[in-house]
Amino acid sequence: MTPSDHTIPYNFAVLHVVPHVHIGCKVPVGVILHAPTEQFVGLRVLVERAALAVRAPYVDVELLVRYLTTFKAASLADDAGGTLSFGSPSERFHWLTAPRSDVIQAGPVHEGVCSDVNAELDALFLELVV
Repeated sequence: MTPSDHTIPYNFAVLHVVPHVHIGCKVPVGVILHAPTEQFVGLRVLVERAALAVRAPYVDVELLVRYLTTFKAASLADDAGGTLSFGSPSERFHWLTAPRSDVIQAGPVHEGVCSDVNAELDALFLELVV
């Protein structure tokens, strides 16, 4: 079996900024991918202030960048993500994608298969966010 023959099942969700939670309008700012068989959680997010300001002009961009950076740290099990970073990959993914009425919300969780989780995460980010 070659590496390209190895299929890896995964779940993913798009992260959205919801500038006006009471209206429900949302803009995509990231993708989170979880491959349980690989013990993998990865997150790609926009953190460029200018891009976020264009997508969500009525949101405090500095605060948004801090939240998104913390989400990314938590997904990577980095200490900067707080106590969530100490959870298993599945716990981190499910917490980050849990429904919430906040400015950052995850869309529905979808499934897929790939041969390279990092390449798939990059492709999803380019397709669904950028």
